[in-house]
Amino acid sequence: MELNKEVFLKRTHTTEEDIIKNEIDWAIINDIYNDFESYRASYESQAGFIADTLRTHKKIHSVKSRVKDSERLIEKIIRKTAGRKEKYGSEFNFSIENYKEEINDLIGVRAIHIFKEDWEAIHNFIYSTWKVIEITANVREGDDTKRFEELNIKIHSRKSGYRSVHYLIEFYPTSQKVIAEIQVRTIFEEGYGEIDHQLRYSHKKIPEVLALNLLLFNRIAGSSDEMASLINLLNRNWIEMESKYEKIIEKKDKEIKELKELK
Repeated sequence: MELNKEVFLKRTHTTEEDIIKNEIDWAIINDIYNDFESYRASYESQAGFIADTLRTHKKIHSVKSRVKDSERLIEKIIRKTAGRKEKYGSEFNFSIENYKEEINDLIGVRAIHIFKEDWEAIHNFIYSTWKVIEITANVREGDDTKRFEELNIKIHSRKSGYRSVHYLIEFYPTSQKVIAEIQVRTIFEEGYGEIDHQLRYSHKKIPEVLALNLLLFNRIAGSSDEMASLINLLNRNWIEMESKYEKIIEKKDKEIKELKELK
């Protein structure tokens, strides 16, 4: 199967200039495209297994999984080539042999939880289940990062306000190593993240009026998370208080009954 360059360039934000400037061989791009397509069924199965494992955790509300779209993979490879050349040297190019190591979100799984304070229990579960090779906490400037710092988690402050904790896990479903990305975020972070993602793929550069409203929405989502945590705390305190008073009433009823029996 051949990836048609003209059709690809029309569908994506990639240009012919990007390919020429980074000295990318389109024949190698085609080889990567076909190689990835040949692994797709296997990756779908592995993504499902990770998702099903996460669903066993009681603090996780819902789980989504996906295997990267083949054209999105090629778009990312072209976009990332310049940075990899800076990192490894001008001779570097993506190939069938290295793209699975260099692109770490071929398999993506998202675990969504309700309350911010549930994150640490999920974090511990992921750590005890898989070999974690990297963690990044994506935060907005001004967010409380104390717990991330205590756990020596790399912090990435995003101007866009995107919040999510990303884990790269390594495992061997066969003799070949597989790296997958697990994203952990709240329901409100998920809503914001999905809208932000759609806008960024719809525009090469987000129009200012949309960007400003997106930041406003981000603040509302962050405030919603804080409000949800407060409600959760109040609920726990209320349940504890009810339980305490039920025990007191039960004790008093028992004492009254015993006094009546003494008469």
